[in-house]
Amino acid sequence: MLKLSKASKLSPEEVIKRAVKYFGPEGYGLEVREQSDESAYLEGGGGSVSVTACTEGKETSIELVSREWDYQVKEFLGKLK
Repeated sequence: MLKLSKASKLSPEEVIKRAVKYFGPEGYGLEVREQSDESAYLEGGGGSVSVTACTEGKETSIELVSREWDYQVKEFLGKLK
């Protein structure tokens, strides 16, 4: 299991939208099990990815927890500004 966090200028909704597109059916093919404006949980390929995003001041705090998708989670976080 890998747990990473990052601050971003994107809104929580935009972070979740991008995460679902990146990891979900349009991306790596994980199945979206739960999704809201501030979180998403996806499963597939023998693992899972959990994404949480919330506003803290003028930034958005992003937290990702990966099971078997560590490389892709690191790659995704690297693409966020």
